Amino acid sequence: MKALILAGGRGKRLDELSSNKNKCMLKVKSRPVIEYNLDCAVNAGIEEILVVVGYRAEEIINAYGSSYKGKRLKYIIQWEQTGLVSAIECAKESLAGDDFMLLLGDEILVNPRHKPMIDEFKKGDVFALCGVLWVEDRERIKRTYTLIHSSKNVVFRLIEKPRNPLNNFMGTGNCIFNSGIFNYVDVTPIHHERREKELPDLIQCAIDDGKVVRSFVICDRYTNINSKEDISQAEGLLDAHA
Repeated sequence: MKALILAGGRGKRLDELSSNKNKCMLKVKSRPVIEYNLDCAVNAGIEEILVVVGYRAEEIINAYGSSYKGKRLKYIIQWEQTGLVSAIECAKESLAGDDFMLLLGDEILVNPRHKPMIDEFKKGDVFALCGVLWVEDRERIKRTYTLIHSSKNVVFRLIEKPRNPLNNFMGTGNCIFNSGIFNYVDVTPIHHERREKELPDLIQCAIDDGKVVRSFVICDRYTNINSKEDISQAEGLLDAHA
């Protein structure tokens, strides 16, 4: 299994902080955000990490070169930053038919559980696993996605940026996919507001085709970096965990 880290976006909501810097290279506790995700891949036992880069790609490439903590790094250029599904599609050839673990280069997870997640996937009875966590404040879920699942964690429905979250489960960008997920890229609808294909809709297409997708509790605390306030929140989460 390979790891795929998406790190191509600028993050316009960060204003001047990302005007001349890839947002995944912004520092949280004196470390670039992307390193927290590289560590997740390394700690999960992944041997090859693919990184999709775009905006100011040279920052990431020059910083890490061809390896990170002894694991191979390979870069894929996303020439047009047109959403997560497009970024995943860019990696199809490099993944070469392998299953893969997806991470977003702008996320911070406390007590991540990627190795147990891989072990669960390798049992062989699922097409994909969606990394989620339980949150008290449902308002936070409006920033990512939520899902409806059974008592056995079988996912029936994913909802991107829900206006009224139906439960307390918050979706993250941490997922594991069977390589067959690429069969659903072309049929994934374009989101009516964002005008790009969204990750939950890609997964929903697989579910609607009869594929088994389950949720998996991936961490204890989580935030993604889209604003200056998010950086402060991420540092607070890490301080509380230290």
